[in-house]
Amino acid sequence: MAPPESRFAFVVVVARRARQLQMGSRPLIDTSRLRKHTRIAREELIKGLLDFELPVLPQTAEEKETKRRKS
Repeated sequence: MAPPESRFAFVVVVARRARQLQMGSRPLIDTSRLRKHTRIAREELIKGLLDFELPVLPQTAEEKETKRRKS
């Protein structure tokens, strides 16, 4: 899967994966030259090894208003 286009989404995915690595998950790449969890997570994402889902955000003002009313 390709990395997200949004910088914010990219950082969120990398941070979540880095936390998984800190908690003991095995890296999906060779880590002989990388030591930091965030760098390992970044490389995994760039190489398309991570699966993730981004939330679908409303596009129109009408959809945004409908969402507000439901809350």
